[in-house]
Amino acid sequence: MGSIIAIDGPAGSGKSTLARSLGDVLGLHVLDTGAMYRAAALKVIYVMGKEQSGTLTEVSSDKSWSLHVAEIVKKSVIVIEDRVSLDGQDVTEEIRTDQVDGFVSFVASIPAVRKDLVSRQRQWIAMHNGGVVEGRDIGTVVCPDADLKVYLTASIEARAERRAGERATGERAKLESMIDRRDELDMNRSTGALPSLELAALAESAGRDDMIVIDSTEHDASDVLSIVLARLEKVGIHPPSTQIGYETDEI
Repeated sequence: MGSIIAIDGPAGSGKSTLARSLGDVLGLHVLDTGAMYRAAALKVIYVMGKEQSGTLTEVSSDKSWSLHVAEIVKKSVIVIEDRVSLDGQDVTEEIRTDQVDGFVSFVASIPAVRKDLVSRQRQWIAMHNGGVVEGRDIGTVVCPDADLKVYLTASIEARAERRAGERATGERAKLESMIDRRDELDMNRSTGALPSLELAALAESAGRDDMIVIDSTEHDASDVLSIVLARLEKVGIHPPSTQIGYETDEI
């Protein structure tokens, strides 16, 4: 198995940007597991939106729905590469909507859904001989033996500002509220919970080179990339000889 780099952190912390940059520099494939859960949520929205007369929020509050949701997801065909495909249709843009934002944590909280998608994620890693994998529980559940585990975070204000830029919307207060709510759901679900920053920092304090916590609030994407590349050097992972010109400065 080739190198595996796990990147975990809350929404808007810069995981996707870092993962793509590392993939380019190191010549590794990149898996956005969040996109996988978003595609699964979109499939549920499609199916249950047709089945139910009530809103999806009302449906999601009924515990009896979880097995049905898991079956819907199990039958879905999700392909995550440069674009995101659901049942043969490109949904790269459709999964980045407020509706999916508000629903994905509910879908991701169902143990049977997580078991299914974690299995798919591990199959992807095996098929690609490693890679850069980003999400919420990569270093704790999907790839606990990853060569490097990165926990990337940022203030809610900074994360909302980034999301506002991505979505071309000025509803900053609404985005902050949605991000705060999603953090709460992700950190408190029974399986595959997002590690809190305190727990991540405690793990890093053990002095292991294969773990690093980065607060990107005051750092741009190039700063974060340099920090991670410096830590990768410590664990013996180097860019191909054709890749030059980057700096490696730890915080």
